[in-house]
Amino acid sequence: MASTERLKKILTDPVVKQAEPREKRYMISDERGLYLEIYPNGRKYWVIRYSINNVKHRVNVGIYPEVSLKQARDKNYEFRRLLKMGKPIGFEKETFATVAKEWLEKRMSPKVAESYLKTLHMRLDRYILPHFGHMRLEELNSSLILQLIRKIEDRGTLETALRIKVLIGQIFNYAIATSRAETNPTLALKGALQTRVEKNLAAITEPDEIAKLMRQIDQYPYDVVRCALKYSALVFCRPGEIRKAEWEEIDWEKREWRIPKEKMKMKLPHIVPLANQAINLLLELKEYTGSGKWLFPSARSDGRCMSENAVRVALRSMGVTNEQMCPHGFRAMASSSLYDNGFEPLHIEMQLSHVERNKVVKAYNHAKYLPQRREMMQWYADWLDNLKNKSVIDDGSTGVEAYAKCKTPLL
Repeated sequence: MASTERLKKILTDPVVKQAEPREKRYMISDERGLYLEIYPNGRKYWVIRYSINNVKHRVNVGIYPEVSLKQARDKNYEFRRLLKMGKPIGFEKETFATVAKEWLEKRMSPKVAESYLKTLHMRLDRYILPHFGHMRLEELNSSLILQLIRKIEDRGTLETALRIKVLIGQIFNYAIATSRAETNPTLALKGALQTRVEKNLAAITEPDEIAKLMRQIDQYPYDVVRCALKYSALVFCRPGEIRKAEWEEIDWEKREWRIPKEKMKMKLPHIVPLANQAINLLLELKEYTGSGKWLFPSARSDGRCMSENAVRVALRSMGVTNEQMCPHGFRAMASSSLYDNGFEPLHIEMQLSHVERNKVVKAYNHAKYLPQRREMMQWYADWLDNLKNKSVIDDGSTGVEAYAKCKTPLL
């Protein structure tokens, strides 16, 4: 939620004009419940906050500088006069931000995970409220929503675009239920969004292209992100599992990354044997981030893990297109390479944590085939190194047969 700065004196025109945007939305106060709300994109909105029967409310007054400080105060005085007289307040209806925040407060419950609520806050503050927060509900139509969705889709984040559309729809459904809206404009967008096609899960699988990718990763200039890219290749876990990896999950003695079930897609614990190269990588990474919680913390130093788009942006900056490779593609790259080199399918699928919940979840053993998986992970790390160094084994031997020929010692 927005933080509030209380000033010793009421606002002045220079203070309003010079108020700078910050990483998070914040407010500065005037008098009698009038606030200037400043968003990260630089937009400024006048907001009146008030309470009735200990229930907090807010109404939008307008956008600065279209509405000046004097005009905002005049509206506030009129609002307070009508409120005191008990008359309906007709000059301003509730904004989308008002309803969104009220809807979000209703979601708060001991049964709702805090991480989920944080995600909702993030999506509102980052994607939705900077565009629609100041608007009245009747002003927000399907065309405007589609414009926002298209911008998100253009960045290649189709899943995020879908979730933003769903979130806006949920807020409008709440507005309808509380008699503040008559229709849900997101319903008209059915079929208008891009679908998650194969290219969104694109992966590089040809050995020559894999070698090129690994060399590009070695040259990436930002240390923590470079390590995240390498780690993604070496452990081929899901992007979210990698972003949220914590140092306490690394078992140095057993040379394993033990992912708790809460972080796994199927809610089952998972063991990742760490090859020599992965251990060396973690030792390097520990110099950068070892004093904190996350292996890959946010560059903003805000206590969160790395952004979901950090690896994707890095790939794009290296010239790897969305049609060639996405963060999830490291899994397909490993799977394809291991299958092509003759490894046991069951070992590969176990390492990919592919579990058919309805069939085998009760019999699932996260340590099953661990010795074979450990050998497979070391072979794959060595194979990547040999590809990158232009010394890939080309004598026709399969992965298991070639393993002994390309071991890399732990430095």
